[in-house]
Amino acid sequence: MNIKDALSILGLSKTASQEQIKQAYKKASMKYHPDRNPAGLEMMKAVNVAYQWLVEKEYDGSINPIDGEEVNVNYGDMLYDAINAVIELEGITIEICSAWVWLSGNTKEHKTVIKEAGYKWASKKFMWYFRPEGYKSRNRGNWDIDKIRDVYGSSTVNKKEKDKLQAA
Repeated sequence: MNIKDALSILGLSKTASQEQIKQAYKKASMKYHPDRNPAGLEMMKAVNVAYQWLVEKEYDGSINPIDGEEVNVNYGDMLYDAINAVIELEGITIEICSAWVWLSGNTKEHKTVIKEAGYKWASKKFMWYFRPEGYKSRNRGNWDIDKIRDVYGSSTVNKKEKDKLQAA
C-alpha cells in the first residue's frame, strides 16, 4: 500500500488530517458494510488496510503522495463498482492486492463483461486487472503475480464467500 492508494480508497485529498481520515473511515465503513453490499466484504478489507496504513504512518497531509500525481478521490467507488460487476460471474477468482483487483480462472467466457467493467488484460500474468484510468505504475520491472502478492499482500474471494455475500 502506498499513500496515494490509501487516500484514494478512503476518498481523501492529499491534505487530509488524522481527524478527516477517521471520518472518512467511518463513512466508508457504513457505505461498504458487507450487510449492505455484495462486494462489501472485499471493500471493507481494502478500507481497513488503507485506514490502518494511514494511522500507522501518522499521515497528516504534509507528505506528498507522489510528486505531480493527484489522488483519485473517487477510486473507492470505482473499485466497488468494478468488484460488483464481476462478483457473480461463475468460474472467476477475484483477488485484491493493495488497491488492485486481479481476475483469474475461467475469464474467457466473461471477457465482454470484464472489459465493460473497466478491467485490462495483463498478458504476462494471464490475468485481468483493475486500476483507475490515468494510473501510472512506478514499477517498470516485470513483476510476476507472486511478487506482487509478496509485496502488497493478497486477499481472494472464493465461491463460498460469494455465496455468503449473495445470501445476505
